[in-house]
Amino acid sequence: MPLRLGHRGALHRARENTLESFRMALELGLDGFELDVHLTQDGVLVVHHDFHLGGVPIHTLSRNELPAFVPTLEEVLRAFPRAWINVELKSLPPETDGREEALARLLARYPSERLWVSSFDPLALVRLRRLGVGPLGLLYEKPEALELAPCLGVAWVHPKASLLTEEGVRALKARYRVLAWTVNRREEAEALAAWGVDALVSDFPEVLV
Repeated sequence: MPLRLGHRGALHRARENTLESFRMALELGLDGFELDVHLTQDGVLVVHHDFHLGGVPIHTLSRNELPAFVPTLEEVLRAFPRAWINVELKSLPPETDGREEALARLLARYPSERLWVSSFDPLALVRLRRLGVGPLGLLYEKPEALELAPCLGVAWVHPKASLLTEEGVRALKARYRVLAWTVNRREEAEALAAWGVDALVSDFPEVLV
């Protein structure tokens, strides 16, 4: 049985990437959730999907300038210590603002075997690996991106579900754990589970339970 994760929580039942959304995903029977993380101007890791909020870049705002519904990653880790959590670090190569170091420091205070970090940004993954953060996952939606995985030292690969075939999953499983996103049809979820995918992410928890 693969892990069943809510995409940004239960985003059709509550505001996405909020404590309420994460709680709802668990109450609906999922094992955990996926969330997105940014670093604020004053060095706080906060949970939000887009790089901007109200048209303003999040990295230019302080924690106190963000609305109350935006939780910090630390608040999430404290609230859900037993949930399976995939932390997606939002990052754009090649620049870094210290978000990898901030994440490494925070996760060192909240060690968990039920948490792993993923990113579309290979440079962020290189930095995280050098800082001792793991396990790590490479997110991708273009098949050629998979060629980067052996260079990055990742334990997980996170392909867009439409890229996967039964033969492809078998090949990936020889080296990695596999998370498929975003799986919004029950038939697709059942097929991917039968192929041996390790985790499924869905916008609709009811598809996975």
